[in-house]
Amino acid sequence: ANCHGRPTPRRTDIMASHSGHISSDKRFLIFFDFDETIVDETSDDMVVQAAPGQHLPGWLKDTYQPGRYNEYMQRVLAYLAEQGVTESDIRSTMEKMPSTPGMLTLFQFLRNRPPQDFEVILVSDANTYFIESWLRRAGARQLFHRIFSNPATFNKDGRLVMKPFHSHDCPRCPDNMCKQVIVRDYVARRKQERGRPYQRIFYVGDGANDFCPAAALGPRDVAFPRRDFPMHRLITETHESMPGEFKAVTVPWVSAEEVVQRLRKLVAE
Repeated sequence: ANCHGRPTPRRTDIMASHSGHISSDKRFLIFFDFDETIVDETSDDMVVQAAPGQHLPGWLKDTYQPGRYNEYMQRVLAYLAEQGVTESDIRSTMEKMPSTPGMLTLFQFLRNRPPQDFEVILVSDANTYFIESWLRRAGARQLFHRIFSNPATFNKDGRLVMKPFHSHDCPRCPDNMCKQVIVRDYVARRKQERGRPYQRIFYVGDGANDFCPAAALGPRDVAFPRRDFPMHRLITETHESMPGEFKAVTVPWVSAEEVVQRLRKLVAE
C-alpha cells in the first residue's frame, strides 16, 4: 500500500527553493493538510464564488478527467481571468473561508509551545496562493516552516497561473501530487540535516490523499484523521483488511481541540 516514488532532480529543486534554515532542535514534526482540515471548505470549490453568477459553465466542468484535477483547475483559473475576476476578488474569497472547529485553538497551542517543540509543515493539493492568502488573513502564516503545494502566481495579465507540484509513481494519487513522497523526502532530508530523528511525527488531515502519507508513519507516530472523512474511513478499512499494515496510532477528531488534548499528553512524556 506504499508509494515508492523515485525522487527526480526536478522535485528536489522545488523542495530546495522552499528552504530557509530551520533549527535542528525540534522534538516533533507535525504535518497539516489544508482543505477541510485547516479550513472547513475546499478552496477550489470556494474560488467559484468569485465567478460571474457564482458558478462555472457546464462545458468547463465537463473537461475534468479523473487524476488530472490540477490541469482542470488551471482551466478554471484561466476562465476566471477571462471573466474579469481580479486578484483581490480571489484573495477576498479565500479570506472568507471559515476555519474548522477548534483549529485556531490548535494553532494557538502550537504557537505557545517552546520553540524546540514543533516543526510545522503544510502539505496541500490546493495551491500556494489560496493557502497563503488565508493564512495571512488568519495571522497564522508564521506558524508554518514550509508549505508544500502546487505553485501559483499571478502573471502580468492578472491570471493566476498554477503548476503541478511534481511527478511521481504512486498509483493511488493524482498525477501532480503524492503526499507520501513529499513526507518521506522531507523526513529523510531533515533527519540527515539534524543528525537524528524526531521523537514523533504527527499528521492532521481528512482526505483520501492524506491516507497515503499517514500510511508511511511508524508506531510512535500519530495520525489525526477528521472523523468520518475519507482518510478516517481508509484507515479503518486498512485495519480490517490488512491488520498491522497501518502502523501509526490513530486519533480521530471532530474538533481540533481533541488534537490539542492528545498533543498536550504527548509533549509532556
